[in-house]
Amino acid sequence: MRTICLYFEIHQIIHLKRYRFFDIGADHYYYDDYANEISINEVAERSYIPALSTLIEMAKNSNGAFKVALSISGVALEQLEIHAPAVVDLLHQLNDTGCCEFLAEPYSHGLSSLANEDCFREEVMRMSDKIKQMFGKAPKVFRNSSLIYSDEIGAQVAAMGFKGMLTEGAKYILGWKSPHYVYHCNQAPSLKLLLRDYKLSDDIGLRFSNSEWSEYPLFADKYINWIDALPQEEQVINIFMELSALGMVQPLSSNILEFLKALPYCAKEKGITFSTPTEIVTKLKSVSQLDVPYPISWVDEERDTSCWLGNVMQREAFNKLYSVAERVHMSDDRRIKQDWDYLQASNNFRFMTTKNTGIYLNRGIYDSPYDAFTNYMNILGDFIKRVNSLYPEDIDDEELNSLLTTIHNQGEEIAELHKELDKLRAKEEKAKAVKAAAKPKAAVEKAVKEEKTAPKKTAAKTATKKAAPKSKKKAE
Repeated sequence: MRTICLYFEIHQIIHLKRYRFFDIGADHYYYDDYANEISINEVAERSYIPALSTLIEMAKNSNGAFKVALSISGVALEQLEIHAPAVVDLLHQLNDTGCCEFLAEPYSHGLSSLANEDCFREEVMRMSDKIKQMFGKAPKVFRNSSLIYSDEIGAQVAAMGFKGMLTEGAKYILGWKSPHYVYHCNQAPSLKLLLRDYKLSDDIGLRFSNSEWSEYPLFADKYINWIDALPQEEQVINIFMELSALGMVQPLSSNILEFLKALPYCAKEKGITFSTPTEIVTKLKSVSQLDVPYPISWVDEERDTSCWLGNVMQREAFNKLYSVAERVHMSDDRRIKQDWDYLQASNNFRFMTTKNTGIYLNRGIYDSPYDAFTNYMNILGDFIKRVNSLYPEDIDDEELNSLLTTIHNQGEEIAELHKELDKLRAKEEKAKAVKAAAKPKAAVEKAVKEEKTAPKKTAAKTATKKAAPKSKKKAE
C-alpha cells in the first residue's frame, strides 16, 4: 500500500546584534533580544499557531489515520518557551493525539556533523534527551540540519542508535533511482534512509501561491492524483518542508491550510495512507544502499553545503569557530555553552554567502555578506578570548588531547564504578527483600512447632502435679 510521510521542520534564527571591534573584551552579550522576540512572535502568529492547530484538527478528525512528523532545534525551542509558550502547548496537544512523531536533530541546528564528531554526538544526544523529557518518547529517527547527509555522517548516526534518517533525494546522487523507496547507509546497513521528493515538497512549500506557476491553482485532489499516477511499486512518498512554509512563505490567504486539510480525504479515496518515519523504517525493507561520498543537503539548486561553506569568508569563520571545539566541550560554564549553541547555528554562515541563487535572502541587519562576516568574526573574537581564559592558548593540541583523554578515561572509570555500585545496591536490596520474606515464614514455622509441642508440655505438667501429694504423704 502506498503511503505518504509528511514531515515539518521548526527552527528559529537567533539574531546577533551589531558588535564592533572595540566591543571585544568589553561586551560578552551578542544578541538582539528585541529582534528575536519580534521575529518569533511573528512566525508564531502567522504560521506555527494556525498550522499546528490545523494538524491537531486533522489528527482528531481522521481517527488516527493521519500521521505527521516534526523536528525542533534546541535553539528554537528555547525561544518558543520564552516568547511563544502557546506554540509549546500546541506541540503537547499534537503529541497527545498519538499521530505525531518527534525526530531528533542537532540542538544548535548547526554544522557540527561536518566538523567535529564529539560535538555532533553531544548535541544530538542532548536534543534527544530534551525530546524524551518533553514528549515522553526517545526519538528513533534522526534528521540533520537542512537534511545534511553523507556516508560518514550516516555511520555516526547509526552508532548513536538511530534506526532511520531523513535526507534529500538529490538527483545527482540517485541518478536513475527513485526517491520513493527505502534505502540504507552503505557504511551502516542498519540505518535506513528516507529521501525527500523535492518536487512534490516544493510544489507546496515554494510554488503553491505562485500565480505564474503552470499548475496554479493547486488543489488537493490534483496533488493526490500526481502521487497516485506514480509507478505502483513506488510505495513511499516523502514530503518534507519547513513548518513556516505554511503561513510565512505561503500566506494563509492562499488557502494553504484548507489544501492541507483536504489531503487525507483525497488520499483515502485513492487508498493512500499516511505514516510516520519510524513506521516506515520498521515495516519496509531497504531496496539498496545509497552512496553519498560528499555531503548533500536540501538547500539551493546544488543540494550541497556550498551555501554555508562555499567561499573563503565562510570557511574561515567555520574553521575559527571549531578550532575551540575541544575546549568548549571541556567547559562547564553555562554561558559559554549557550553562546556556543547560538554561534554554531547554520544561519550565521548562510548570511555570508556570495552565491546568486535567484532567490531573495533576508540577511537581517546585514547589508552584505562581508558585513555579516565582519560582525560574526568580531563576536567570535570575544567568544574565543573567553574560552581561552578558561583553557589558555599556551596549552597546545597535544597537551589538550592528553588532558581530554585523561578526563574521558576518568569519566569511563567513574561510570563503571557507578555501575558496580548500582549492582551492589541491587544485591543488597534483594538480600533485604529475601530476609524480609523469610521472617514471616520463620514466625509461622515457630508457631506451628509450638502448637505441636504444647499438648506434651501440658501433659507433663499435669503428671507432675498428681505425683506431688504422694511424695508429701510418704514424708509424713
